[in-house]
Amino acid sequence: MHDHRRLGRELDLFDTDPLMGAGLPYWLPDGAIVRHTLEEYIREAERRAGYRHVYSPVLGKRELYEISGHWDHYGDDMFPPMDLGAEQVLLRPSLCPHHALIYRSRSHSYRELPLRMAELGGMYRSELSGVLGGLTRVRAITLNDAHIFCTLEQAVAEARAALELIGRAYADLGIRASRHRLSLPGEGGKYVADPELWRRATALLREVLDGSGIPYDAAEGEAAFYGPKIDVQITDPAGREATLSTVQIDFHQPERFDLHYIGADGAKHRPVMVHRSIIGSVERAVAHLIEAHGGAFPPWLAPVQLAVLPVGDEQAEHAHALADRAHGLGLRAEVAGPEQGTLAARIRAARLVPYQAVIGGREADAGLVAPRLRDGRRPDPLPADELLRRVADRVAARGTGLWEPA
Repeated sequence: MHDHRRLGRELDLFDTDPLMGAGLPYWLPDGAIVRHTLEEYIREAERRAGYRHVYSPVLGKRELYEISGHWDHYGDDMFPPMDLGAEQVLLRPSLCPHHALIYRSRSHSYRELPLRMAELGGMYRSELSGVLGGLTRVRAITLNDAHIFCTLEQAVAEARAALELIGRAYADLGIRASRHRLSLPGEGGKYVADPELWRRATALLREVLDGSGIPYDAAEGEAAFYGPKIDVQITDPAGREATLSTVQIDFHQPERFDLHYIGADGAKHRPVMVHRSIIGSVERAVAHLIEAHGGAFPPWLAPVQLAVLPVGDEQAEHAHALADRAHGLGLRAEVAGPEQGTLAARIRAARLVPYQAVIGGREADAGLVAPRLRDGRRPDPLPADELLRRVADRVAARGTGLWEPA
């Protein structure tokens, strides 16, 4: 059973320091590579799906969160206000109020909709120290968030497309959903008091799930304060379940922020706001990837994709030349020479690297390399350029496959 906290430290991915504070991990170089690669993958997937990216500040005036409802319904999970002259500012607990303001800052026609706005942005939750753990529960969160402003008639199709985007990402990342949950309000006062709002949003989300053919469970007490949501659940090796991805249909915030677009009739109309997150918190996503793969990340996500292993010092020049060519192709390659131990020891040390290229005297003389795959396969020696082409093709294809036949 893999624990990301142990593996994260053993593999030099992330760590913590008491002086930084609980729930505030820092990323070491290899962990930063995984995180950066994941973030760029998400941005590219969103761009291809028609999203436009924005940046917004992590601070906002208290009034902003009073309007959105976070202050009244979510205040216990927010950090205390900071006095700034005559104003109070807060570390944001969510990105959606900022995106609502960005939408509101310009006039919009029905011809522009759906308008898909995405951001990988920071937010902060005042988690109690007793629930913090590794990367799964942190106080400083990088959220893969997006908000789609659309007409009522477009909402179901946009939410369904978001679910499909989530499914494709899971396939590329080599993870799977344990179940889908329709999260509904429960007893208590943390929810917006508008029964018609809840009825309409719930009916649309049921239509999304039923139309997608996805089995799901309804769960009371798991909704956001402003509306129901589809939660994509994952399960860690210890059997603990958590939410990774979400899709929500929101009528509340467009009303609170007085959002509108100009319809074909020339009149103002209220848009629907679809909230959507492919991988949710980057921190939680990386934690799950560490545990799901035991540190043996898919080739495109691995911190080191190719380990070049010269048998002796005589092959060092060939090894470094191969690594340089790999770098030129955008691959992450490292040379592990004899100074790091015997060949067997170096092969064991690189056991989590997807590809190894062993270069002995015969290979160097013939311009070949002897590949070794992480899963134990040992293809026949082949020209160095052919190995690099195959590795680059698998990285570009993403997914979890290591090798394709010639």
